[in-house]
Amino acid sequence: MTAPDVPAAESAVDGSARRGFGVDVGGSGVKGGIVDLDTGQLIGERFKLDTPQPSTPEAVAKTVAAVVREFGWTGSLGVTYPGVVTNGVVRTAANVDKGWIGVNAAEVISAELGGQHVTVLNDADAAGLAEEQYGAGKDNSGVIVLLTFGTGIGSAVIHNGVLLPNTEFGHLEVGGKEAEHRAASSVKERKDWSYERWTEEVTKVLTVIENAIWPDLFIAGGGISRKADKWIPLLKNRTPVVAATLQNTAGIVGAAMAAVADVTATGR
Repeated sequence: MTAPDVPAAESAVDGSARRGFGVDVGGSGVKGGIVDLDTGQLIGERFKLDTPQPSTPEAVAKTVAAVVREFGWTGSLGVTYPGVVTNGVVRTAANVDKGWIGVNAAEVISAELGGQHVTVLNDADAAGLAEEQYGAGKDNSGVIVLLTFGTGIGSAVIHNGVLLPNTEFGHLEVGGKEAEHRAASSVKERKDWSYERWTEEVTKVLTVIENAIWPDLFIAGGGISRKADKWIPLLKNRTPVVAATLQNTAGIVGAAMAAVADVTATGR
C-alpha cells in the first residue's frame, strides 16, 4: 500500500481532523494505522504484519517499527500489548515470549523508531477506550466495563472517559475457577456448548463483576460478539450488555487515543 504523508496529531492546527497513530500487537499479527481522532475512524487502510516467532521484545519492536514506517509516521504513537503494562514496563506475558516481563516496552520500541514518543498500554484497555468514546458506549456515561471473549477474557473499566488500567477481570475467581477458564469463548468451543449453556457461565462472571463495582454498562467484545444476537439476550445478569461495534479497529484506535492524551486514572 502507498503510505500517506501525515503529520502528528498535535500538529493538526489547520482545521483538519486531529490524527493519531496506533499499533495493535496480537499473538498472530501486528497491525497499525492512522486514526481520525474526531471520529474514531481509520484514515485509509490498516497495515498488518505477522507477529514474529519467537515474539521477543526485540523482534516485536522491529515489526512495530516496520508497520509505522509503512505510513511514514514520525509523531507520537500508541502501541497495545497483550498483558499488564505499568509506566511502559511489561509485567505479564501470557501469549507472548516470557522475555517481555520486566522490559520497558515503550523504550524498546522507541529505540527502534529513532526516539519517537511511544505509549504502551494493555490491549483490552485500548479497545475499551475506543468503544467508550466512539463505539458501543459513546452515548453512555458512568462506569463502563468492556469484556473481550476469546482465548481468555480481557477487560477494561472506563469511568466518564477515564481508564482504570490493567483490571484483568479474566483472572477473577468465580465459583472456584478463574473467570476465563469458565466463560471464555474458547471454553464454549472446546466443550462444544450451546449458547444457552455458555451464557450460564458468562452470567456468573458478569454477576461477580457487577456486584463488586456496579457498572452502568457492559460491552461484549471479541470475535463471538459478531453473533451477539444469539447470546446476549440469553444473559440473566442485572446490568445492560451490548455488543462492541468497532471490532478489529478498536485496539488501533484506542492506542492512538492514549498516545495523544492522558487517559488513565493513574497517569500510567
